[in-house]
Amino acid sequence: MDPNSQEVSGSFQSSSSQKLLLYSYWQSSCSWRVRFALNLKGLTYEYKAVDLSKGEHFSPEFERLNPLHYVPVLVDGDVVVGDSLAILLYLEEKYPQNALLPPDLKGRALNLQAASIVGSGIQPLHMMSLLKYIEEKAGPGERILWTKNHIGKGFAALEELLKDFNGRYATGEEVYMADVFLAPQISIAITRFNIDMSKFPTLSRIYEAYKVLPAFQASLPERQPDAIVQ
Repeated sequence: MDPNSQEVSGSFQSSSSQKLLLYSYWQSSCSWRVRFALNLKGLTYEYKAVDLSKGEHFSPEFERLNPLHYVPVLVDGDVVVGDSLAILLYLEEKYPQNALLPPDLKGRALNLQAASIVGSGIQPLHMMSLLKYIEEKAGPGERILWTKNHIGKGFAALEELLKDFNGRYATGEEVYMADVFLAPQISIAITRFNIDMSKFPTLSRIYEAYKVLPAFQASLPERQPDAIVQ
């Protein structure tokens, strides 16, 4: 096993009968979502590093797994799933323990809506490849304005959507799919883009709850085997 591949386990996990493989990059927030979810479900998996900075996602080997050249990719036996939302829904169907979606339809819809805001309306708009293109065409100032505008717009929508929930997490007292999407997104907004979170008290409150979860701590980028110490 290469140094950037390891079996991930912990006190909050239990081994599955068949080893899961997760192709991931330590700084990818999409991969982070899946790592967090796997930990929450108690599923042991092997971490397979794909170094985006070196273009390993464009290799013929990886292209066979995901022709779109994105991480994460989950391999479960003969099943190969790309895209973080598709992976999470697959995990929910096959490994129903510690459910990522609540049993009631209203709660499920709310969680999927919050996940969609992050997965469709925020994260794709600050992908490094897009920001690099904007900087090349319009300058670094436009890149900063673009990022802050789209994160702020998405966070304002999430704040409005979730403000009436008084539980510890996004939609109550249990960690669900909304939380799995929100936790990495909020962290990256703060650490990478210096977003002022004082305007989003609900998101700030629930993020503090995420930070103490062992499943979240184990999924942190700096704790992954391919992490580069800054």
